[in-house]
Amino acid sequence: MFISPAYAQDASGLLGPAVQFLPLILIFGVFYFLLIRPQQTRQREVKASLAAIRRGDRVITAGGILATVQRVKEGSDEIEVEIAPNVRVIVLRDTISS
Repeated sequence: MFISPAYAQDASGLLGPAVQFLPLILIFGVFYFLLIRPQQTRQREVKASLAAIRRGDRVITAGGILATVQRVKEGSDEIEVEIAPNVRVIVLRDTISS
């Protein structure tokens, strides 16, 4: 009629270690799918858009300067942009924000 305390403790002891790590694993899974994976997708999109920059494109530098791409040096990270008529500067590809 009554369950002995020793028998009840044995059943919970078998599930204890596995159940203790389950919430931690679930939290990591949610963290991965809500934060890490979307960030990786955005990084891939930014990298692809920076690789697709061509002459004549309008860009904004990280400093907020609006410019027109005049020359893209292939195999290099440098891009020559025109920020005003006959005013050209060389910027790094990574400093282009959009």
